[in-house]
Amino acid sequence: MGAETEEQAKRDDEIERPRARPITESQFLSWKNQKDAAASARKAEASRKRAEDIAAGTVQMNGRELFQHEPWVFDNSLY
Repeated sequence: MGAETEEQAKRDDEIERPRARPITESQFLSWKNQKDAAASARKAEASRKRAEDIAAGTVQMNGRELFQHEPWVFDNSLY
């Protein structure tokens, strides 16, 4: 058994594996900025779509949205 594992280890050493290229800090920051920009664009698009749907009345508003768009609903002076 010991000989088999040594032979296997020797074969594994002989196989050349592709090495990962290290990235520089500037490459990482560039990637990060692109990723953040894409995420912020998706979030802005979703927010714009939600606002359009609320204005059209096609979706139900949550409490915060209802308070922002129809504050008279929360007027307790009527009671």
